[in-house]
Amino acid sequence: MGRLNTFPLSLKVQGRRIVIVGGGEEALNKARLAVKTTAQVVIVSPHLEADFSALPVEVLERRFQPSDLDNAAMVFVADHGPDASVAQDAARARNIPLNVVDVPGECDFFTPAIIDRAPLTIAISSEGRAPVLARLVRARIEAVLSPRLGNLASLAGGLRHRVESLIQDGAARRRFYQALVTSPEIERAEAAGHGHEAAESLLAAHVEAGSGAGVVWLIGAGPGSEDLLTLRAQRLLQDADVIVHDQLVPDVVVQMARRDAEQIAVGKAKGHHSFSQAQINTLLVRLASEGKRVARLKSGDPMVFGRAGEEIAALRKAGIAYQVVPGVSAALAAAADTATPVTLRKVSSGFIMATAHGAEDDELQHWALLAGAGMTLGLYMGKSIAGEVAARLVAHGASETLPVGIVVNAGRASRTLYSGTLGALAANQLDFADGPAVILVGEAVAEGDWAEAAQMAASSFKVA
Repeated sequence: MGRLNTFPLSLKVQGRRIVIVGGGEEALNKARLAVKTTAQVVIVSPHLEADFSALPVEVLERRFQPSDLDNAAMVFVADHGPDASVAQDAARARNIPLNVVDVPGECDFFTPAIIDRAPLTIAISSEGRAPVLARLVRARIEAVLSPRLGNLASLAGGLRHRVESLIQDGAARRRFYQALVTSPEIERAEAAGHGHEAAESLLAAHVEAGSGAGVVWLIGAGPGSEDLLTLRAQRLLQDADVIVHDQLVPDVVVQMARRDAEQIAVGKAKGHHSFSQAQINTLLVRLASEGKRVARLKSGDPMVFGRAGEEIAALRKAGIAYQVVPGVSAALAAAADTATPVTLRKVSSGFIMATAHGAEDDELQHWALLAGAGMTLGLYMGKSIAGEVAARLVAHGASETLPVGIVVNAGRASRTLYSGTLGALAANQLDFADGPAVILVGEAVAEGDWAEAAQMAASSFKVA
């Protein structure tokens, strides 16, 4: 990762001037940005080409004078005429931060793309190298932030002294502020003009609760790509005091948590268990009993082969509050990676997710019957048992010609695809890559996009 050539900061301009030298469109663009502040905005130019009449600015229709920089917090030079060099020299002589529009080498600072939720602001800067990219990033962030976020920030600021006097514990104060700015009820009350009263009620509840009761969030991390996390998962990772995560959860996802959050790896890999399930259950109960907010981060969806049921049972027995946050399961990620419609009209009326590890013979017989009836199977298993399971399905009546698609590391950039038939897999004609694998079986699999898949021997299906 490269180092920044600029240091991001917020410059105080209250009670001071922002001077813009120039009268064209570039000057107007800077003026539109500057008037979002409480500074006095001054336009200086002998030639006004743009219309500044709609903005609360002072317009000096004349040549620039060094005295125009009296009490200036910053200067924009948006002109290429004779005044430009005079203004630059005057700004540098007074050590006033200077921005020369479209001349990065002459700039002391760059104008970022700004998300305005005053008093909250978010600035995205590319150090003048890629302003279009900065604007695109701003648009994406704008889409997920409430328009009333600034009002909530003002509400929090107005309560600061009372919160500090009533809640002594720093972690408890943080939890109050997080609840205040993320609560839909508080936002609705603020929109209706009752925000202060609602915030006071919330504060009273937090004071009464003391350091606060702990909670466990069972969060689905998805198949491994951080951009497949839900917005709720991202928010709770930022709220958590402790992250308890499995081995299959990539580090890039774990690092989306708050920097000061404790991280505990309880990885369970094939043939190696650093923590038993009973130990994990005890750990979750202990952490929450200490008043901590615990993010139990699981690969895929916590309710699909994640043993969340056992953890929930332990939390219920101990009287610990919990919440389940869904994630993208590997089977659904595999379907998405290959555009495979696991349910398809007149082809497949249902989708079965199952784990083949330790499957009994009657279970395999049941799956074979379902596959023969047109259902699509999503089987979670590794390559060590894939051939054996396929052979047992065939032995129980499943057709050898049933299309099969295998996705290893579904949902990740490193995914690997294979396609063929159940008979080819049963004959052990494929040695596929190591990693978590999902094997899709059924007629609907042939409708997916498997053009980039490696083929199982010569018996692969044709992509529709």
